[in-house]
Amino acid sequence: MRFPRHRAWAWAAAVFAVAVSLAVAALFPRPGAADTLVPVAAEPGVEDDGADCAVADTGPLTSNSRLPDPFRKLDGTRISTRSDWRCRRAEIRELAERHVYGQKPARPESVTGTVSRTGITVRVTHQGRSASFSASVDLPSGTGPFPAVVVLGGLGADTATIKGAGAAVISLDPYALGKEGTSRSNKQGAFYGLYGSSSSTGLLMAWSWGVSRVIDVIEQSDGSVLRADATGVTGCSRFGKGAFVAGAFDQRIALTMPIESGSAGTGIFRGIPGESGAQPLSSAYSEQPWLGDAFGSFTGSPDTLPVDTHEIVGLVAPRGLLVMENPHVDWLGARSGSVAALGGAEVYKALGAGGNISYWSDVQDGTHCAARSEWRTPLQQNIQKFLLKSGSSSGVFRISPAKSGDLSAWRDWQTPSLADGGTSGGGTGGDTGGDTGGDDGGNGGDTGGGPGTPGDYCTATHRTVNSWSGGFQGEVTVRNDGSGALDGWSVGMTLASGQSISSLWNGRNTGTGGAVTVRNTDWNGSVAPGSTTTFGFTATGSSSTAPTTLTCDRP
Repeated sequence: MRFPRHRAWAWAAAVFAVAVSLAVAALFPRPGAADTLVPVAAEPGVEDDGADCAVADTGPLTSNSRLPDPFRKLDGTRISTRSDWRCRRAEIRELAERHVYGQKPARPESVTGTVSRTGITVRVTHQGRSASFSASVDLPSGTGPFPAVVVLGGLGADTATIKGAGAAVISLDPYALGKEGTSRSNKQGAFYGLYGSSSSTGLLMAWSWGVSRVIDVIEQSDGSVLRADATGVTGCSRFGKGAFVAGAFDQRIALTMPIESGSAGTGIFRGIPGESGAQPLSSAYSEQPWLGDAFGSFTGSPDTLPVDTHEIVGLVAPRGLLVMENPHVDWLGARSGSVAALGGAEVYKALGAGGNISYWSDVQDGTHCAARSEWRTPLQQNIQKFLLKSGSSSGVFRISPAKSGDLSAWRDWQTPSLADGGTSGGGTGGDTGGDTGGDDGGNGGDTGGGPGTPGDYCTATHRTVNSWSGGFQGEVTVRNDGSGALDGWSVGMTLASGQSISSLWNGRNTGTGGAVTVRNTDWNGSVAPGSTTTFGFTATGSSSTAPTTLTCDRP
């Protein structure tokens, strides 16, 4: 059985969204091409560009210990073009609503309000019920109009850095939307005033709904104070969970920055039970009604979930995403968070937007929700790129060795090379600027290694993606040079004195310094003739000398 999405306005909105998508595809060159400038968020008013997509009933749920394939549709086929992602994204969104967070209703019948230099008011009316709430505004220096970052609950990315980078701070109280300390049958707040105290939707989605209504009001304003096309969201701890959900479920949000979100946040649900010290799913479900009521049946069996958080990361793609985590507090489950980010990054890569996602857990200070110096530069760079539209830094993965997850142990699917076929998911925000990010303004770029030793089997090439004081991030591309499919591969490379691999993904390494061998995982050993696969790593030591003597051969 198939049925349309639950949003009442879906058909009218869908016609507009498809027209916008086709127009964007015609106006802008292929994502990733040199000098390409592409939008990083949906057009104004398009909260969900897949609202017209029909989503199949999943039928009986089955157990799967591996992460679901984000590229496999519910009918069993895999997407093959970028334009296919729009309706595949709609499937993931629907599954997440049904089983994890609860329904996010469509825009209410009436949303009105005001925007001033000091605050925002929101009044919502729907089916005879009304609710209102407000948020404060703190502007940076200058005349505006300004991009803005919604900070949930006063906890999120450092507000001084946000303002210093040229963005306004919108302080929104999540408890005005959905209160903690209530039972699931008697939820309170503006959201539940409209949709009922016994709504099965959890607080995280209620908070997300509130962020969307703030954006509605900004869009309706005269644009003299805040820009309607440049909104970000951030939060830490429980509010980091809320920021993650807000960014995933509103495609108008150009930059999403969850911090230390823990269980019920970015960490994969399947990984939490096996991560020592992480908050159990049952605890996260019962501590507060953060998650939707339906999730209660999965707290002891997350393997039966038809969706996981790597796919929620994928819902944000190709827009900006900066995930910040704390490896020093076991309760926060940072290892599961790293797996979700690595898995979601595969969606970004498939959409040609691999440089739009960053992950950073390699920090010294273990204080929960601290303003960390390590995050200052990537925060500034992300605001410049996605909100000010003036930067071109590339994403960086700085994974703490203490909480480094292994994506290869969690997936049995490969990332497809999606053909051109239009843009989807609210624009591509593609890799336009080269790999220039990193702490201390490190310059990265395609600087390292050059071609490996060619042969009739495969070739390995290395590039330095990012660099910082005392370390760098590298990526190795394995290319099939033969006439038949590879049946596994093995890359040898030599690291310079003082360099040591601290984390590695999409491969299995023997050794961390000097002569290192990296072999394929179970899922990426087969490579078609002329095709490529990659593995990535972070290493300590200077990036001035790239790994040398790269060889590629049979495993």
